[in-house]
Amino acid sequence: MADKKTDSRIIADNRKARHDYFVIDTYEAGIELFGTEVKSLRAGGCNLKDSYCEIDNGEMFALGVHISPYEQGNIFNREPLRPKKLLLHKAEIMKLTGLVARDGYTLVPLSLYFKGSRVKMAVGLCKGKKNYDKRDDIARRDADRDIERAMKERY
Repeated sequence: MADKKTDSRIIADNRKARHDYFVIDTYEAGIELFGTEVKSLRAGGCNLKDSYCEIDNGEMFALGVHISPYEQGNIFNREPLRPKKLLLHKAEIMKLTGLVARDGYTLVPLSLYFKGSRVKMAVGLCKGKKNYDKRDDIARRDADRDIERAMKERY
């Protein structure tokens, strides 16, 4: 039986972020949610596309994260696109503040997942890609895919 503390299940993944950015470093952050939002996440109602993180007054917020309203929730449903507070240690937030102040770095949510009964967000320190970098990645992915298909046909 899986240990409850290490059992994790991915809710949403931001594939576009890995296409548009070089991920320099990743951080695991807790996320402050309300009950109906967690129930909606258990049903799979989340979208991380076009989301980003911002540091304001020593606190970190995830903006643009869409959590669908819970079907059975009535007056307790929250605004789907409200800013969600991320829970990190103060030292980590101060370190990220210094890194983001550098030119070209940004904080992007990479994935949202359950870790035990808690909801966690993987936040990436990212640097933007140029168009030629994206083309190189696509060419490399296609070449790997062709090799894999050829190996399958061979056996």
